[in-house]
Amino acid sequence: MQSQKGITLGEFIIRQQADFPHATGELSSLLASIRLAAKIVNREINQAGISDILGSTGQDNIQGEEQQKLDWFANERFKAALAARGEVCGLASEEEENFVSFEPLPEQRSKYVVLMDPLDGSSNIDVNVSVGTIFSIYRRVTPVGTPVQLADFLQPGHRQVAAGYIIYGSSTMLVYSTGQGVNGFTLDPSIGCFYLSHPEIRIPASGRTYSVNEGNYLKFPAGVKHYLKYCQAEDEASSRPYTSRYIGSLVSDFHRNLLKGA
Repeated sequence: MQSQKGITLGEFIIRQQADFPHATGELSSLLASIRLAAKIVNREINQAGISDILGSTGQDNIQGEEQQKLDWFANERFKAALAARGEVCGLASEEEENFVSFEPLPEQRSKYVVLMDPLDGSSNIDVNVSVGTIFSIYRRVTPVGTPVQLADFLQPGHRQVAAGYIIYGSSTMLVYSTGQGVNGFTLDPSIGCFYLSHPEIRIPASGRTYSVNEGNYLKFPAGVKHYLKYCQAEDEASSRPYTSRYIGSLVSDFHRNLLKGA
């Protein structure tokens, strides 16, 4: 399918679905749920500092990290949006100690599970640094109509049916792929629509930056240390030294590297 810059995310999803004769629309509906939750989370992030949404909840997440209020809020919004439409039978989230099972209604035949970090880098919100949501979608491997099981989540990456992220920054973008290329959509907050702004994204073959937390340099393997010295060494023929760019927010760093190369 030839992408057309400027169409809405909803229109794009429908066009993609038309390219697959056996598509039932369930994945499209699931992506629409993510789109809705992203808009709600974006609204709250943009009000950070003038509403009581900053700071810690006083609890730790499953990774042992201090849970922020926005972590909890984003988790609840995505969980509610994914449960509402019936396409998702379970969710695994960084903010949940165990996976969440959405009990199927008699008429529902949910066949997807979602794994996500609802708000990566949330501790950076206090200083107005871009943060993001990361998501991955799989088809369940246990029988449809039964409660979701751990095996549904412990699947290799090549079985993903879709994956992507939302970056909440100077503009809010949703970037995703279903295995047929990568496309980015920018939110127009005046009307609440995501528009195709970055069609068929391809990471540049080469770049002039490197991105790493050099605070952990002493713990890096010898090969990584050697490569960093290579990046820092002057060489006009290969445009070195490279520039170091490290934000400390995974989605932000990945998004920059995807667009600019590394």
